Amino acid sequence: MTKNVGVLFVCLGNICRSPTADGIFRHLVKAAQLGDQIRTDSCGTINTHAGESPDSRTQAHAKEHGYDLSMLRGRQFKKSDFEEFNYILCMDYENLANIKALEPLESEAILQLFGEYCDHDGTPLAVPDPYYGGPDGFANVLQMVETGCRRLLAKVREDHGL
Repeated sequence: MTKNVGVLFVCLGNICRSPTADGIFRHLVKAAQLGDQIRTDSCGTINTHAGESPDSRTQAHAKEHGYDLSMLRGRQFKKSDFEEFNYILCMDYENLANIKALEPLESEAILQLFGEYCDHDGTPLAVPDPYYGGPDGFANVLQMVETGCRRLLAKVREDHGL
């Protein structure tokens, strides 16, 4: 059994999509009583919102569904994340390409599009950035991320015998 499995969610600014996934995944991990074995974090590919709380609209939608994101703070992806996390999940293809460009050859982290765990017809989905959209965008992202987080947790549990 692997201890301290690391799961990292990545989006552009780390104020909407990745903290939503981080908060939901933390909630699921805690509910499964796996908090001592799985740790989670989120970050952005840009440094614009480092140290900031998630977007207020993101927090409001999450809170409506029982997820508390208030303790999360934005940070930028760092190369050492490849060593610290087993899974690095990017919210869209652009962020995946940006992280892939930094990936050391010796990295053992599983780097993939988070949308591979969301509802779809077999085609990986990019999680849309709701920042410039209306409330429906935040609701859609939350629903998509909930599905993805449940499936991801099942995969992590299977991969690590948890």
